[in-house]
Amino acid sequence: MTKQKDLKRVVRTRMRKTGESYTAARVQGLARHGAATKKAAASREPHESEPAPTAAKPAPRPTEYAALAGYSDETIAAKTGCTWQKWVEHLDWFGAAEKPHRDIARHVHEKFGVPGWWAQAVTVGYERIRGLRDIGQRRGGAYEASKSKTFAVPVERLFAAFAEPAMRKRWLPGVELAVRKATPGKSIRITWDDGTPVEVWLQSKGEGRSVAAIAHRKLPDRARVEELKRYWGERLEALEAQLAAEPA
Repeated sequence: MTKQKDLKRVVRTRMRKTGESYTAARVQGLARHGAATKKAAASREPHESEPAPTAAKPAPRPTEYAALAGYSDETIAAKTGCTWQKWVEHLDWFGAAEKPHRDIARHVHEKFGVPGWWAQAVTVGYERIRGLRDIGQRRGGAYEASKSKTFAVPVERLFAAFAEPAMRKRWLPGVELAVRKATPGKSIRITWDDGTPVEVWLQSKGEGRSVAAIAHRKLPDRARVEELKRYWGERLEALEAQLAAEPA
């Protein structure tokens, strides 16, 4: 009711000033009243109950890429031929942020000839840089602990240390695990005693040297990731000592 009285007062004042009819003066008064209302609404402070607009998280700078990815520019350039900035530029162009992990890794491997292990490193690093996963986290949201170590033994001997139960129990005691699949000299897939999957990837590093990379997957949270990273670090040290003490 108060708004109607205010409008009538505005209309009558305009009629006196312009000589317009009531209808004409009312049309002009409504137009001005509407414009003033919109201006006031646009300038008012948001109410406490209204959600504040969320600021977009700024994209990381190229100088931050290495820290987010987990490998230095020097290392990734030496192993793959490109720095992180070059990889990010290319994978952005490729549309990698919208593609599944396996498609990105396959692209890096097939188009640029990057070995499988380092194609994975590029893919995971890119996903971390673009905020698609946290450290220790997979694209789907699950967590995993990863650890790798280079040993001064041929890859065949390293494979045996994982695949042969008697040899494995000496450096990995107290664990009732099941080997699901073993590919000699390349990989072993294990089910841990709590049901979580473990993948071991093996690679020859030349004469008398090889590397084992472990991914312990489907972990519940970051705390379990850190716990298992420490555990696997200790167990791989124990394996190194065992291999050094046993005759080839």
